[in-house]
Amino acid sequence: MPHLFSPLQLNDVTLRNRIGVSPMCQYSAKDGTPNDWHFVHLGSRAVGGAGLVFVEAAAVEPRGRISPEDLGIYNEKHTEAYRRITDFMKEHGAVPAIQLAHAGRKASTYRPWEKDEKGAGVSDEQGGWQVIGPSPIAFAEGYKLPEELSKEEIHNIQESFRLATVRAREAGFQLVEFHGAHGYLAHSFYSPLSNDRTDEYGGSFENRIRFVLETVRIMRREWPENLPFSVRISSSDWIEGGWTVEDSVELAKRLKNEGVDIIDCSSGGNTPDAVIPAGAGYQVPFAEKIRAEADIYTAAVGMITQGMQADELIRNGRADIVLLAREMLRDPYWPLRAAQEVHQTDSLAVPPQYERGWQ
Repeated sequence: MPHLFSPLQLNDVTLRNRIGVSPMCQYSAKDGTPNDWHFVHLGSRAVGGAGLVFVEAAAVEPRGRISPEDLGIYNEKHTEAYRRITDFMKEHGAVPAIQLAHAGRKASTYRPWEKDEKGAGVSDEQGGWQVIGPSPIAFAEGYKLPEELSKEEIHNIQESFRLATVRAREAGFQLVEFHGAHGYLAHSFYSPLSNDRTDEYGGSFENRIRFVLETVRIMRREWPENLPFSVRISSSDWIEGGWTVEDSVELAKRLKNEGVDIIDCSSGGNTPDAVIPAGAGYQVPFAEKIRAEADIYTAAVGMITQGMQADELIRNGRADIVLLAREMLRDPYWPLRAAQEVHQTDSLAVPPQYERGWQ
């Protein structure tokens, strides 16, 4: 029976345990380029014992950034800067992963700690830009009204995802994830709350998932078959008339047929008025249902904070990977503490420089 510290084989890549650092935007880049902050932030969590470490959402084109300070992967300068980070993570036993993203209608905003003072949108004079989406429907009051994408523009964005996938491979990443969640571009296509198109990219379920399937297909062709490919989805919009977990199961089945290895099961983010019952492990049932009914590996995420809690999810087959976000901000060495909590100290990946602190 696998447990939290069992290795996980994903194609030709082996995670040393089932613990992953979830993608978390740091809003600290300049012109999309990772810097020393990202190196230390990500490197610390590799040293801390996680099996999988995700770089935050990296935009595939400049207007795909959530804020002007977001990471990107749309030029060769970015590729070189990431390679330093991936080399370090691999040296310390973690699998380096990157989430490729486009923020769509939720782009061009202030950083979270500036929004209360300045509001959501960023003016053009302050480095902002026109946002885009499947339909001219703003995310919320204070957000910019997106321009509706033409089919030619959709294909151009898909080409940007293809090129970003190539760069991710050249930068040394061993897992790539397509960001299809949280109200960003891909999610805004498949959710009926944000897509009122009447062409082949809107209307029916099959049409609304077309952008996701096409883009993943394009990316998967560029990503080596022996390396794992993940897709993060919002498993539910948490609102009547929105996207449902049953929709997610059907999407996951189609993504598996496109060569996707893991469904990263998050939720929400596409409407400001959803009522989300946030609490310990509140999104785990999504990972459990999709895993069982779509027969695909899943990652569980969301208010997972304790070692025994995470271990139970793996032991009982509710998910294959546990991703932590805020808890990893509080403690980059959480995996080392969790190993003691679940009595798997033989699995401790303690650097020799730190061993005397764990004896």
